[in-house]
Amino acid sequence: MDSKKFEKISKALSDSSRIAILEKFKKKKDDCLYCTEVHDFLDLAQPSISHHLKQLVDADLLIPEKEGRNLKYLLNQAVLDDYIKFLSALKC
Repeated sequence: MDSKKFEKISKALSDSSRIAILEKFKKKKDDCLYCTEVHDFLDLAQPSISHHLKQLVDADLLIPEKEGRNLKYLLNQAVLDDYIKFLSALKC
């Protein structure tokens, strides 16, 4: 992972709402999260939720998939693992 990619992911993770979205994946039994589910646990307007999801998608942390008229999001575990490895490599 290069430093630009690391920076983009770090910026995406710098918001508590985005962290809450990622934490929701840990609590779910299946590996996807629908946009409507995000609205259920975040007390934000739909445009704000869309903005947060877009930030996570742009950082490659979430993978959007169209399912009929709905969007579902999958956690990109490989990118998250690379981010953690990069961060761990900074330790002395």
